[in-house]
Amino acid sequence: MRKEVKDTIIEDLGQKLVEYPHFYLVDVAGLNAEATSNLRRKCFKNEIKMVVVKNTLLRKAFEASEKELDPLYDSLKGSTAVMFSHTANVPAKLIKEYAKEGVPTLKAAYAEECTYVGADKLDELVAIKSKSELIADVVALLQSPAKNVVSALQSGANTIHGVLKTLGERPE
Repeated sequence: MRKEVKDTIIEDLGQKLVEYPHFYLVDVAGLNAEATSNLRRKCFKNEIKMVVVKNTLLRKAFEASEKELDPLYDSLKGSTAVMFSHTANVPAKLIKEYAKEGVPTLKAAYAEECTYVGADKLDELVAIKSKSELIADVVALLQSPAKNVVSALQSGANTIHGVLKTLGERPE
């Protein structure tokens, strides 16, 4: 491969590291062509950009990046594919879905500005909530007290109405 091509690949990877806030390094060595194609389709459907790259070029892109990615260097061995995503837990859920087949396996990840190294971190990555999930939780928490107040006011109105009705029906 010529130096110009390598420089272009490194620059393209660097742009993806800036564009996507989360990425996963996975080992896809055990997948045949059909399984790889199916994985790519699922990635596309889940808005994940999957790129198979040479470890040395990825390492150079990491070194050029402004992010602190030193802990990921030891994971750059063997066959490596990078899954870029805008949502932190989506690639983890996809990898976990495929985990029954044993491939792809998680090598490392950079999610929510933290590094995760090793396949044992997959459950932690799946548990990370996306921005929309967190917003939904906050809205639910904010709505709960308001619902309680409205409910109390409604039950109080019924109680007052009952007392007035009873007093009105009582003979003098």
